Amino acid sequence: MYPGFHGYGASNDSNGLHRGVSKEDYFIQQQSLHRETARNALEHICNLDIDLPPSEVRMTGIICTLGPASRSKEIITKLVLTGMNIVRMNFSHGTHEYHAETIKNVRTAIKALEEDFSYNIAIALDTKGPEIRTGILQGGVDHEIDLKKGKRIRLTINEQWKDNGTADILYVDYNNLIRVMTVGGLVFIDDGLICLKVREKGDDCLICSIENGGKLGSKKGVNLPGVVVDLPPVSEKDRVDLQFAIDQECDIVFASFIRKASDVQAVRECLGQKGKHIRIISKIENHEGVKRFEEILEVSDGIMVARGDLGIEIPAEKVFLAQKMMIGRCNKAGKPVICATQMLDSMISRPRPTRAEGSDVANAVLDGADCVMLSGETAKGLYPLESVRMMNKICREAEDAIFHESLFENLRSATKTPTDPAHTIAIAAVEASFKCLAAAIICLTTTGKSAQLISRYRPRCHTFCVTRNLYVARQMNAYRGLVPVYFPYHNETDWRDDMDKWINYALDIAKSRQFVKAGDNILCITGWQPGKGITNTMRIVPVE
Repeated sequence: MYPGFHGYGASNDSNGLHRGVSKEDYFIQQQSLHRETARNALEHICNLDIDLPPSEVRMTGIICTLGPASRSKEIITKLVLTGMNIVRMNFSHGTHEYHAETIKNVRTAIKALEEDFSYNIAIALDTKGPEIRTGILQGGVDHEIDLKKGKRIRLTINEQWKDNGTADILYVDYNNLIRVMTVGGLVFIDDGLICLKVREKGDDCLICSIENGGKLGSKKGVNLPGVVVDLPPVSEKDRVDLQFAIDQECDIVFASFIRKASDVQAVRECLGQKGKHIRIISKIENHEGVKRFEEILEVSDGIMVARGDLGIEIPAEKVFLAQKMMIGRCNKAGKPVICATQMLDSMISRPRPTRAEGSDVANAVLDGADCVMLSGETAKGLYPLESVRMMNKICREAEDAIFHESLFENLRSATKTPTDPAHTIAIAAVEASFKCLAAAIICLTTTGKSAQLISRYRPRCHTFCVTRNLYVARQMNAYRGLVPVYFPYHNETDWRDDMDKWINYALDIAKSRQFVKAGDNILCITGWQPGKGITNTMRIVPVE
């Protein structure tokens, strides 16, 4: 009956779900329009007040990685109620049977919730990508070795060591390792925790000194900073996994280790005609991807700032520059951007984040991220629900600290003219929403383009994007401020009657959730006839 949305309800009691509070407590919204009286950004910042409550409704999407700690139907239900918008499945781990069961649990949990409310939760498949990993250690996959600083170790491509690595010799699954590496080059293993320096090159191995040691397990990621790696953009495993995404009717693919535009095109070719509806979000995880960002952005449906491998491939002090650059360019292009990796990492084992982590999430929102992502926090952590709840709170506070009208002017001034009718209407609608203090925008859309254009200019109120395409409804979760509304009813013979039904359907939802009330103004964005690409009409409608 009611669609999924970005945020949870008026009850902020962190223990609410555990006390069995009814679902209704999490769905009744009290939309709060932030009153911006400041004349400039500096004055706006000076007026921030820690004692003022934020808006109840979050604009930024939350992506949750499902794993052993969160893939049960019970926990998935609670994650949805707490604020999860997009489900992520990491295909670096797990079998197809494992992930198929997870997807089944997600859809079963959502179907059970839809007895009272309707949700449009998107499902995203994160590919393993062309990554390099170590082999399995002697003693099995659960065994660990201790690498001592100052000692020597051989990295070999000889497959006889593939399943019996030791502290003296370790297999690496990249056949061109010896050719691309030079003496003096660095090799990072396990998210940079282990650092090796190449001292000599053999026929099938690198002889390295251990610069930073520590415990090392099996199948750990290997990074070669500053080295152009000539792996194929889509591995054989990726091809099988992409077919799985099509068969399971996934909505989004997070394409790992994208280095150039042709890598994205290779993923799209693998999806083919049957998977043309799937959105491709390119993960930028290396120096080459950052330097060729513009060409990647042009052919991608969105971008993920994947700071884990990126923080190894480029200097750690440069990561924030890459993050701001990529988010800014995505905002300018009107494409969704996700900030990911270690956002609330300490909450894997602790119920509260560090102060730095809280600021990190807030700054991603202030930079302009459409979504923020949780990885190990929800996949394997002890506090998956608390992690989502904390991220929700931080996002709401950060969104209230944005100087929206200045942001709108910056985005508008960066837009080249002339614009097409749909684009022009989107700009006009956002400006009108500021002038009339609109409580909501209702946008009728076939492909989602009109709603995406409105999101691009960052209105202060939410946009209800109404569509008959279920894929489009779910994919709208990737855009800031969009409330996806799936309208399942058949077309009326008369287009105007049909259009009025769409609008009234969304308006009833907005009223029941208390986004709007009698006396508020709403904006209705429509076309003059049915079909796609004909949005050209804006109406300001008072709520009765």
